[in-house]
Amino acid sequence: MLAKRTDLALEARELWQESAERTTRLSGVKATKTKQEGYPVTRVDILDERGEKALGKPQGSYLTVDLTSFWQRKADFFERAVRAVGSQLKALLPGEGPALVIGLGNEAMTPDAVGPLAADNILITRHLIAAMPKHFAGFRPVAVFRTGVLGTTGMESAEAVRGLVEEIKPSLVIAIDALASRRVGRVCATVQLSNTGIIPGSGVGNHRSALNQETLGVPVFAIGIPTVVDAATLAADLLEESGVENIGPEALQGGGGLMVTTQDIDRQVRDLSKVVGYGINWALQDLEIEEMNALLS
Repeated sequence: MLAKRTDLALEARELWQESAERTTRLSGVKATKTKQEGYPVTRVDILDERGEKALGKPQGSYLTVDLTSFWQRKADFFERAVRAVGSQLKALLPGEGPALVIGLGNEAMTPDAVGPLAADNILITRHLIAAMPKHFAGFRPVAVFRTGVLGTTGMESAEAVRGLVEEIKPSLVIAIDALASRRVGRVCATVQLSNTGIIPGSGVGNHRSALNQETLGVPVFAIGIPTVVDAATLAADLLEESGVENIGPEALQGGGGLMVTTQDIDRQVRDLSKVVGYGINWALQDLEIEEMNALLS
């Protein structure tokens, strides 16, 4: 059977249920569904080694905000999306301490540009607090770093971030990256947040060294937007939905790592990266969206 590819915890849980043909509760995993600002939120908690083995992900919390209705452009859709993402992130983060935000990915390749584009919308305050402590006393220190990619920097993202963490000593790291989904309907329609760190480049099939508490020495929180679907995974799902059974994995592996994305990926990545950037500001600073607009303009 083809190993279907996904970076989303809720999809890994779906795949386990499908492969096992079970509807019973998965041992070591707890899933709950709520709504935030009108957007559905699915939380998957991997509790122990049984859950890790079943879903192939480390222990921790994974929250997926479903922003499908974001594209309907209803009243206050952007502000509600920012508050939904920001509120979920704020619940994961420590209440205080300086933060380092890392924009992972390749700005020159649209499906991999989530990190750099989101970083453009982060309110950077570390230098302002150092220069004018009285004026910015109410702000949390935030620094931002865009890692680039190995081919243009000669450095692994983990190497660069590790050196930066040692130098500026943040209390936490927030890493932003592109992800892969198993379903086209979730591409640029969901945001996943977790407290388990991230492996840069996983969304576009270019796995690098992990960024997590073990490698960096501080808590690492990850935010990802699925921007691509693995072609073999997509083909397998479509064939199964059409009633074709017993699909040989060798028949689906001719794509050579082909990834599929949406027709208007440039607009979707730009808009959702802004939601993520503003959501991070919402979680870190006591500001309204109008104030963020003024400070970032």
